[in-house]
Amino acid sequence: MSMIKKSPWVSIFNSGGCKGCGLECITLITPKYDIERFGCLLRPSARHADILLVTGVMNKQSKARLKNIYEQMAPNKRVIAVGACAISGGIFQGAYNASKGIDKDIPVDVYVPGCPPKPEAIIDALLKVLKGFDGRKKG
Repeated sequence: MSMIKKSPWVSIFNSGGCKGCGLECITLITPKYDIERFGCLLRPSARHADILLVTGVMNKQSKARLKNIYEQMAPNKRVIAVGACAISGGIFQGAYNASKGIDKDIPVDVYVPGCPPKPEAIIDALLKVLKGFDGRKKG
């Protein structure tokens, strides 16, 4: 991996559902998984984040919030869809207010399937995103 100009900031956007995927994302900062060893810093605000982990099923309200957050993020932003609900609507697929995945609303760089996915799978997705991340605008 080439030299990273700055530590990527990671933020979690939980749009609803059972919160299982969000809890798995939170475990990434525990001593067992410690994503800081890869240079990632978890931040509560997505406004300055470089990487956004999106969990849960999208509905009309969360869709508008997610688009707003995405537009406010740093220009070199990356998005990881975490879990079945974020990818396809999961168990809520077909519900009147559920989206069929976040990629219908914002670009997604990496998908992490599972209900919920294991923390190791989320770390693998972060590493894939970090391979192409050097602190500059993507493209």
